[in-house]
Parts: sequence; C-alpha cells; structure tokens
Amino acid sequence: MSIAFHHKLFHSSVLHERAHVPRGRVYCLAATTVKPRPDPTGLAVEPRLLTALAPLMCTAVLVALAKSVVASCESHVWAEPILAGAVGYVLADLGSGVYHWGIDNYGDASTPVFGTQIEAFQGHHKWPWTITRRQGANNLHALACAVVFVVGPIDFICKDPTMLGFVAVCSGCIMFSQQFHSWAQSTKSKLPPLVFLDDRKVFEALEMVLFFKFGLRPRSWSEPSSKRTGDVEGEDLYQLEA
Repeated sequence: MSIAFHHKLFHSSVLHERAHVPRGRVYCLAATTVKPRPDPTGLAVEPRLLTALAPLMCTAVLVALAKSVVASCESHVWAEPILAGAVGYVLADLGSGVYHWGIDNYGDASTPVFGTQIEAFQGHHKWPWTITRRQGANNLHALACAVVFVVGPIDFICKDPTMLGFVAVCSGCIMFSQQFHSWAQSTKSKLPPLVFLDDRKVFEALEMVLFFKFGLRPRSWSEPSSKRTGDVEGEDLYQLEA
C-alpha cells in the first residue's frame, strides 16, 4: 500500500514536470558546397522554333550566292567573283579572329557596348564544352539575324556578281563562325592543318604592343585562379587549378 502510494506520487510528479516543459521549434539548416552544373544543352530559343528558322537564316546568304552565280554565267565573268569570294573568306576569318581575341583579353562586364559580350565570353571559357552540345541553329541564330538584316537589302539592290560573291562568302563565314568555333573546341589533333596567325605568334605580338604602348595586360597572360569543375563529354569531372 505504501509502496503503491509512493509510486503513484512519483508518477504524478513526473507527469506534472513533463507538462510544464517549455516547448519550442527546432530549425534545421542544410548547406552544400556543391555548385550546380551548367546545363550543357541550354537553349537560348525553343528548339522547334530554331529548327523551323534554320533554313530562313541561310536564305539571304544563299540568295546572294545564287545571284552571283547567275550573273557570272550571263556575263561570262568568273575570275573576279571567285577572287572576291576568297577575299571575303579571309576577311571574315581575320575579322572574327581579331574580334574574338580582343573580347577575350580586354575589358569586363562594365565596358560600354561590348560589356555583355565580354561577360558571355568569360562564361564560355569556364564551361567551353557546352557550345559543342547545343544545336547548330542555337549557336548561329544571333549572328544569323544580324546577317539577314544587313545582307537582305543588298540582295535586292546589288546585281554585280563580284560584289555578290564577296558578300555571300563573307557573310556566310561570319554567320557560321560560331559553329566553326564549336568545332574548334575539339582536341588539337582534330584542328585544321592551316593555322597561320596563331602558329606565327601574331596575336602574342599584338599583346606585347598593346602592353608596352598602353599598359593593357591581356587575360591570357594570367593563370586561372579559381577551380573550374564540370562534366566533360558526360563522363568524368575535371579541375583546373592555378
């Protein structure tokens, strides 16, 4: 009886103490150091729309080329249009190369006019393989719109086969320059054998001139200072450290 009475008192006191235990909420915070991987197939425009617009993107260039061929046949003039096309190719390759080199090495996101492009180019250098996984139309549509806007009126106005040959080849190479750049992201052994300016250190000489003349140091002289991690060809991760 006494034992049962004491046990009852002990049990009730425990319940009483438990009833007065202050209650609170526990918040759990989780943090991760894993950075999300960029979507290698990220598209700037909806894929079906790009596929539908792809033929239209090439129309202006093809019209200029076709008119040049027809005019050459009618006038029996072949040497000048062919030479003009060769000049157009060289100028397109040279211009796009120098432009790319300048955007790569100088300026930043705050640079007037070119700031957005400079920022985009730096993002491309962090994940260079992503350009190889996008549709060709996705790589080309931005430049193609500019080419159509410029070349379209020339197609209607110009009838000279030499001028049309130059415009067709030059604008076509400019429009497809992003796709050429995508192919260039492959290994060095897969690059074309004719790499003239880079083999002869032309861009390195330009960098030296700009540095000693204006004090502009190109980014290509500096080693990467941060780790870059990503998925290469869907297989292993790689890290590039300074």
